[in-house]
Amino acid sequence: MRPQEAVERALSLSRAEDCIVIADEASTANLRWAGNTLTTNGVTRSNRLTVIALRHTAGGVAAGVVSRSAVGADGIEDLVRAAEADAAGNEPAEDARPLITQGPPGAGRPAGAPEWEDDPAETGIGVFEGFAPALGEAFAAAQAGDRRLYGFANHMLTSTFLGSSAGLRLRHDQPTGLLELNAKGAGGSAWAGVGTRDFTDVDVPALTGDLARRLEWGERRVDLPAGRYETILPPSAVADLMIYLYWSAGAQDAQDGRTVFSAPGGGTRVGERLANLPVTLSSDPAAAGMECAPFVIAHASSRESSVFDNGLPLGATDWIREGTLTSLTQTRHSAERTGLPLSPSVDNLALTGPDGGASLAEMVARTERGLLLTCLWYIREVDPQSLLLTGLTRDGVYLVEDGEVVGAVNNFRFNESPVDLLSRLTEVGETGPTLPREWSDYFTRTAMPALRVPDFNMSTVSQAS
Repeated sequence: MRPQEAVERALSLSRAEDCIVIADEASTANLRWAGNTLTTNGVTRSNRLTVIALRHTAGGVAAGVVSRSAVGADGIEDLVRAAEADAAGNEPAEDARPLITQGPPGAGRPAGAPEWEDDPAETGIGVFEGFAPALGEAFAAAQAGDRRLYGFANHMLTSTFLGSSAGLRLRHDQPTGLLELNAKGAGGSAWAGVGTRDFTDVDVPALTGDLARRLEWGERRVDLPAGRYETILPPSAVADLMIYLYWSAGAQDAQDGRTVFSAPGGGTRVGERLANLPVTLSSDPAAAGMECAPFVIAHASSRESSVFDNGLPLGATDWIREGTLTSLTQTRHSAERTGLPLSPSVDNLALTGPDGGASLAEMVARTERGLLLTCLWYIREVDPQSLLLTGLTRDGVYLVEDGEVVGAVNNFRFNESPVDLLSRLTEVGETGPTLPREWSDYFTRTAMPALRVPDFNMSTVSQAS
């Protein structure tokens, strides 16, 4: 059964007062390699059907949500009944709001996007047609240079069909691609990664050339103690920190005094200046190269999302504008509680600074003495009230002296708050697409600059290598 038909059948079978159905149809193509040799490749397909049954009571509206994979035509009714049973056992939902209704023709659908009736989009091994030969050349070059390449390329294409008893019929096709490359040699280990929609923009020679250069830097080793160092955070590391900041920016939690965005004495810090430089952290469903769903797709309710908001249009939002906190992620429910403008989360994130930001190489050239990182990993929250995070450096920490990289140093454990870090910036580089190392399984659509921090806290030396 086609996903659109599954949506329509589930809606027709529903006995609930209102019903929302989400059908996700996904295909994934992947390549994996180790030691300069392709090891596996393949294509997988999956589907998921989510039914949200809404039961009206004297005290409000209770929601029942059940989601299952690989549901055939004969399993839809059982899924609908399970959702209705779940709703029957639940109390009225705090976030209950009127369902979003169908807007004007084409509402929520970019120009040229597939129609509701069109077949789901699919990916396949062909997405690597231009990338694979370049990867083969990279294997040969690495072998000749006594280096070994490891990594994987993954491309997923998900078609989501959203329908409701209120007449909503929306569709979104989301391509998500990523490449992670790890090079090993006499200079240790180095990593590079990139997010992409279709792999046509992946520059393999540039990525592997950077890895080779980093391995050369690593042939000289320098031991440094823990301490605060002037540090250049490359875009990937910045992405990991800013994503955690974004994930922590829920308006309801801030209003309840739970987070770094809570104001002393009550309320939120919206309107407060957070950064000492005029940086802007924003999301936009139409951002070039990072296009994502232009409407809310919520498979479950949480403090940051609401199933009742399914289909709500999304637009460009500044979370931090020129250094000042301007928005927190909101559902319609939390917006009414906080009195702040409605600003649901969007599935991409960009940080920009003043025009004319320098390249990473230019920032290194202007460094008298400091550290250049490659990426961060194993990031964990220590204190939500300050958003203090801890984690480790990985795959190359380099010492810069008089504008030149002079060698690789040991790894560190760091302790930093991305919010506090914004208040201590001394330079913001040029913004470009990047891939977070830690959160690439969950969030790939980012554009970030490199950042210079005068006193990044390397709290202890790490034995990780």
